[in-house]
Amino acid sequence: MSSPFYTQSMPGTRKRYLAPVDEETIGKRLRELRLQRGMTQAEVAAELDINQSAVSDYEKGVVRLHAALVAGFARTFRVTADQILGLEKPPTNGHIKDRRFARRIENIDKLSKRDRQLLLGTIDKFLRDVS
Repeated sequence: MSSPFYTQSMPGTRKRYLAPVDEETIGKRLRELRLQRGMTQAEVAAELDINQSAVSDYEKGVVRLHAALVAGFARTFRVTADQILGLEKPPTNGHIKDRRFARRIENIDKLSKRDRQLLLGTIDKFLRDVS
């Protein structure tokens, strides 16, 4: 039976350790989370104060994430570090593929409760009229 862990070499030593997931898998997860949030690599880079090319390298699994960046990505994507590392499943509430629509939803969520209720009332009325 195969182990759910990957054997990794510890940089600068001959020691090996078991990692729960490889960098490539973490990178794919970062890309999925970024797309779910409707963000570009440049937007993520600006949020984390790193270069866009670094975000690309992390998503490709070319570069290993250090703890501070795991925390930064988690904060940026509003998930836990365990979700990024694959130790915990993210909630399955679906995701929006249209980036502009996703950004609008996030902006609506930032509105005051009163403004959000007014806007949602307008949207509900529009949808009733169209149906």
